Amino acid sequence: MKIIFAGTPDFAAAHLRALIDCDQHEIVAVYTQPDRPAGRGKKLTASAVKQLACDQGLTVLQPPSLKDSKAQQQLASFEADLMIVVAYGLILPQAILDTPRLGCINVHGSLLPKWRGAAPIQRAVEAGDEETGVCIMQMDAGLDTGPVISTARCIIEATDTSGSVYQKLSALGASTLLVALDKMANGVAIAEQQDDALSTYARKIDKAEALIDWSSPAEVLARKVRAFNPFPATFSHIAGDRVKVWDASPVDAESGKAAGTIIDASTAGILVQAGAGQLLITEIQLAGKSKMPASELLKSKAELFAAGQSFDQ
Repeated sequence: MKIIFAGTPDFAAAHLRALIDCDQHEIVAVYTQPDRPAGRGKKLTASAVKQLACDQGLTVLQPPSLKDSKAQQQLASFEADLMIVVAYGLILPQAILDTPRLGCINVHGSLLPKWRGAAPIQRAVEAGDEETGVCIMQMDAGLDTGPVISTARCIIEATDTSGSVYQKLSALGASTLLVALDKMANGVAIAEQQDDALSTYARKIDKAEALIDWSSPAEVLARKVRAFNPFPATFSHIAGDRVKVWDASPVDAESGKAAGTIIDASTAGILVQAGAGQLLITEIQLAGKSKMPASELLKSKAELFAAGQSFDQ
């Protein structure tokens, strides 16, 4: 098939790489977001998809929008059979959805109709889901509402972060996409409608959500720590210092102390009273410093995290 690929981050680049390596389809164009400022110097930086596409000598386009007629005419000029969309970041108007002969398909990181929306991986980890997966979906005008062509499942381990699940789904999505393409190329793909009654919404992550509310149960806090690792990273404050919490686990214990109070600080980590149960922090980061095991930080900051000290509520 003649394929247009649209994507931006490394998750999308993994799918483009799989498409290139399978060498069964012609990639007639690659669409990706315009270069963005990145790093401390705010230097314009190409997306992971653009870097890969340029390395492979593929045609790259970076329109700021696909809503104007000129951009739509340019896309139509490629006469593609199919458009593959993976974490592209731009809304596709109906005119674009209708342009390729077989329409547009999307790789979505959840088991649809659960977790439609912008942050399906983080919300699945935060909710304590035991499994997730990827769906190859025929795109329509709704938000992740189209019929599903292929599905693959993945266990969420108790120690998984959104970062580790992201890596699992990156590989799983790439292989599942190739299966779906084979079905479509051979005319045997069956798209099953989603049950809207079972849908849940994975709203975009707001950095303000990462502030730890110590009145929450320890189990909830531990899931949020994993869900927001690596981005945006949960944080709290102690004695005016901002502290990021990168790894923590719930402990079934009570102290009678106020939520946020440090119960113990030892080689095991920093034990903090939560609204219910206690949270054992095992990896932490002070502002301007590298993240490190809590036991290492205690060697120089024992007084700051001594028993009886409190994180701000």
